[in-house]
Amino acid sequence: MTDLAPHELRILVAVEEEGSFTAAAVRLDTTQSAVSHAVRACERKLGAVLFDRGRHGARPTDAGARAVAYARRILRLLAAMGPEVRGVGTTGPLTGTLRIAAFRSAAAHLLPPVLAGLAARHPGLTAQVRIVRELGRGTAGEVADGRADLGLATLDADGPPPVPGLVAVRLYEESYALAHQRGHPAPRGLPLVDWDENCGSYTRDWWRRQDWIPPATIDVEDDTVAVSLVSQGLGMAIMPRTALLGAPAGLAVADLGPHPPSRFVGYVTTPELAGTAAVRALIRELRELPLPPGLTAA
Repeated sequence: MTDLAPHELRILVAVEEEGSFTAAAVRLDTTQSAVSHAVRACERKLGAVLFDRGRHGARPTDAGARAVAYARRILRLLAAMGPEVRGVGTTGPLTGTLRIAAFRSAAAHLLPPVLAGLAARHPGLTAQVRIVRELGRGTAGEVADGRADLGLATLDADGPPPVPGLVAVRLYEESYALAHQRGHPAPRGLPLVDWDENCGSYTRDWWRRQDWIPPATIDVEDDTVAVSLVSQGLGMAIMPRTALLGAPAGLAVADLGPHPPSRFVGYVTTPELAGTAAVRALIRELRELPLPPGLTAA
């Protein structure tokens, strides 16, 4: 097999993101025929069909999705190569772009002081933050697919990283609590408000043992909506502590007893990016972050 050239990797990424050869050509300021020729060359070199062509445009096959993920990660390393080589032996401020994927509560309540510290030490380093729901492959999938350099992710107490091949390190453990309208005399008798991301291996066993929790009366997609509904007296919710930071004045938070459920939150990155200066700087800030109540260092 002949190796793929950087311009071929960029074409694969552009076709996947734009959804057609024509749009990819416009983005890359080239011709549709040049894009088509490059994709066919990549398919020949890799020995697999990478895109399904049709009236819908171009959609990646399973092999194509995998190839594009590798392409993004390789292009990211090529972009990091210059600054990393020039920065050997230096301790000065970093420059460039750092791409972060995080679920909403971590992005809203934990990232701001982390990014403030990073900006103070490295004003030339730009952070790009994407909010990703922790469903399916979640933030780990964004890292594995080359869309993020580091992801803040929920991690199981034991077992492999959320996506194979990544580096996963715990940062803290957070307990769950009962949220309800302030002043309600019997919050455990209220209907349950739940949201899509609120169940996982870290809560499922505990949840199963609680005979007082009713089936969800209201299901929402976002934890901020759940908090708002609960504060208006429409039910109670069982939520991780970070989701309850900055809650409305009408919301009360109660403990769930001596052995509440909890979850681990940490970071995931790729083995090759874990050693880069920008990712190391971000990890340093994450580790130095003072934790709010209800969170303990892992």
